[in-house]
Amino acid sequence: MPESLPLGFATVDLDRQRRQGLPEVIYAPGKQPGEIAAIAAALLDRASGPVLVTRLGPEAAAEVAAELAAAGGQRTGARGPGAYGPGDYVARARLLYWRAAPPDGGRVAVVTAGTADGPVADEAAAVARATGLQVIEFRDVGVAGLHRLLAVADDIAAADVVIVIAGMEGALASAVGGLVGVPVVAVPTSTGYGAALDGITALLAMMTSCAAGVCVVNIDSGFGGAMAAHRLAFSMRRRAAGPGPREPAAAPSDTAPGPVSRP
Repeated sequence: MPESLPLGFATVDLDRQRRQGLPEVIYAPGKQPGEIAAIAAALLDRASGPVLVTRLGPEAAAEVAAELAAAGGQRTGARGPGAYGPGDYVARARLLYWRAAPPDGGRVAVVTAGTADGPVADEAAAVARATGLQVIEFRDVGVAGLHRLLAVADDIAAADVVIVIAGMEGALASAVGGLVGVPVVAVPTSTGYGAALDGITALLAMMTSCAAGVCVVNIDSGFGGAMAAHRLAFSMRRRAAGPGPREPAAAPSDTAPGPVSRP
């Protein structure tokens, strides 16, 4: 049975790092600073990976850091005052984190259509880096000037996963999806005028992309794009390491596959 920790106001999933390669991530909206600090302390104590708090404003981030420092000071044993540390805060990404994972070789390209998509890209890039992915960014290469995308297409294709962030009509995801052979995660943004419908138009365009296999996450969810990239990289690492206890090796086949017959 997966282990969890009840805190009264929350039940912390302590098994998530084993299952998914990353401890539970804390979504800040709707939580008090003290609650966020208590969840973070539980994860810092009982997990070894990065601890992330998303969508956290600067004032609340300072309060959480203060609450966590106080919690560390009240503990007995190895931990002393401020033992948890204030963490690292990326203001543009609204991300507070502790214990960033070291780079593990996974490479993700974060590609934006326009400068207005920057805040979503900031969140995607910061979360990806905190989880151990190497990030290279390609900003403002949307289809309104297609030559900008073509100029960096080979560099984008060299990544293991591509996160494409675009608003308006969301066409950049299809363009990139047709140019590269690696997984593409599309993030629609709420950028655009009236008929863009706060990102609905980009979302639907990406979901109906002619470039087969493009994965689409929620509107303005840079976090969702980064986590999709993390899951892909985690799966690649796990398979490269060989079969685990839940993944037995396939039995060898007695016969080689025959030729494909065509009508």
